[in-house]
Amino acid sequence: MRDEFYMQLALDKAWEYQGLTYPNPAVGAVVTLNGKILAVAAHQKAGTSHAEVLALLSAYETLSNTSIDFEPQNAQKAHSFLLALPKDFFSQCTIYVTLEPCSHEGQTPSCASLLQSLTLSRVVIGIRDPVEGHDGGMQMLENASIGLLEEACQSLIEPFLIWQKRAFVLFKLAQTTNGRIGGGYLSCKASLTHVHQLREVCDTLLIGGNTVREDRPTLDCRFVEGKAPSVKIYTKEDNFDRDIPLFGIEERNVEIVNRLDFLDDPSFVLVEGGEGMLEALQEKIDWMLIYQVPKLSTNNLTYNTTMNLHFLHQNKKDIDLMIWSKQIGH
Repeated sequence: MRDEFYMQLALDKAWEYQGLTYPNPAVGAVVTLNGKILAVAAHQKAGTSHAEVLALLSAYETLSNTSIDFEPQNAQKAHSFLLALPKDFFSQCTIYVTLEPCSHEGQTPSCASLLQSLTLSRVVIGIRDPVEGHDGGMQMLENASIGLLEEACQSLIEPFLIWQKRAFVLFKLAQTTNGRIGGGYLSCKASLTHVHQLREVCDTLLIGGNTVREDRPTLDCRFVEGKAPSVKIYTKEDNFDRDIPLFGIEERNVEIVNRLDFLDDPSFVLVEGGEGMLEALQEKIDWMLIYQVPKLSTNNLTYNTTMNLHFLHQNKKDIDLMIWSKQIGH
């Protein structure tokens, strides 16, 4: 039961960065010593340090009561630093990681090779890496076990498995506690910032024509000072006022489409829209991300549709409740 508790902590941390690690999977890690939690960490962005590395760096700071003097997201420096520690520094520690440590070297060094050199007391792994060529990390490790909270760990990496083959389609919506939408910003600043983070990493932001005509949106990433996403407007008629702000952003590609065959290509597609888009894309949507705000509204605008959802995970964004879900049977 204690192992499951620590693995759940790793899962919860990884969910904080779900989607933001694209094209990498979300992964979490926890380091303990004699039952005491030393560190909880998660992979945050592709090309930067993986969850195991960030957890070990944090554990080092806890054990040594000192701070590292470099950017922990720099994977090369982080690996070199950890490998330079005394051989037995982590020898009594246990690390829990939701996904099998990578055996290959890409933008970052191999985590399995790192853990092999650090000789931790135990390495507890949620599930195997399902991507051929990335797996094999467990075979490199002594005192490693695998198969803990497997269903939860599998759900965590489902977007990663989908966008390897075709578009992973995430439909984002915000609603009041009584299910009302629209009427300006509903979400808190933390939720809006999270949406802008997702926009920054997605390949395509897909919206409906009515949203463009009625809301005249900008759809940028100003809250995170990021590059605005490419936009596809799904509509039958190209009759848009080109003075609408989203058309005026430099270095942005805006495409008007009346077909969805681009969803066959491996990618991450974020959808923002109303009832019309939800109905049109219902069979294409993989997951939904619902920002539920602690407000009641007299606004009559809502999603008049029927969908049975399975909740995957929920956490707070300041005052909002953020719910990841998928259609039952999808």
